[in-house]
Amino acid sequence: MNYCSACGAPVTKKIPAGDNLPRFVCDTCQAIHYHNPKIVVGCIPEWDGHILLCRRAIEPKSGLWTFPAGFMEIGESTEQAAVRETLEESQAQVERICLFAVLSLPHIGQAYLVFRGPMGSPDFGAGEESLEVQLFSLSAIPWDEIAFPVVKDALCRYVDDVTRSEFQVHVATLPDRLT
Repeated sequence: MNYCSACGAPVTKKIPAGDNLPRFVCDTCQAIHYHNPKIVVGCIPEWDGHILLCRRAIEPKSGLWTFPAGFMEIGESTEQAAVRETLEESQAQVERICLFAVLSLPHIGQAYLVFRGPMGSPDFGAGEESLEVQLFSLSAIPWDEIAFPVVKDALCRYVDDVTRSEFQVHVATLPDRLT
């Protein structure tokens, strides 16, 4: 950051009074600019023993598979964000979603909240950010074509839970070598 978003003056990186971490501070208006992690919210849509995945139409990782996910917007709950992202990317309606995983990626400043939930119907299609959308049995997940290591991690946890017939909420910090 070079300039204050409040007044346009140059900023300096320093530890503000009463804080313990370096922040961008405007020397003119004294505004403190915090750089906080981004929340990524996604959903694993379920239908008749299958999960719905989207082939990405955008960078990064265009052409690879993921579950519907994206950045949370101001004014929406995490559940609303998961339902919205699912609808936008796969044109699928999910219902009765529940939290499945909280995966922290501190080295890139992201936290993933992954939900899972049944689709209301088998209707789906490619949204603007997807090349194609497809239902996969768990044995047919295209593991070598998964877009992001965090998505692969969440899907591995999902398959393990299905195999055990017991779902839990997973909480983990992923090492930077995975992402």
